Amino acid sequence: MKMPGNMNMKSMMKQAEKMKTQMDKLQQEAGNKTLEVTAGGNMIKVTAKCSGEILKIEIDDEIISSDDKEMLQDLILVAINEAFAKGKEQVDSEISRAASSLGIPPGFL
Repeated sequence: MKMPGNMNMKSMMKQAEKMKTQMDKLQQEAGNKTLEVTAGGNMIKVTAKCSGEILKIEIDDEIISSDDKEMLQDLILVAINEAFAKGKEQVDSEISRAASSLGIPPGFL
């Protein structure tokens, strides 16, 4: 004999699984988007995926010829950290919007 609550639980579990699959897909799509950040007045440009994968680093010739190795290292570090931060922010924002549209309360994910 089946209990009436059993069907509701199965339905809820199926819905939760569907939502998780949708959220995983959205997170992957958001992580594959690219962004560009600059540092040092555009002397360093980093192109990265929002997931954190660095795709390209461009360094202006002017800073290379300056013989200031420490400044170059600092600017590269700043640009990479900014790329990571902006990528995470963008993914989090897209996931939050998607979760909201699926009826998932803020902060639940």
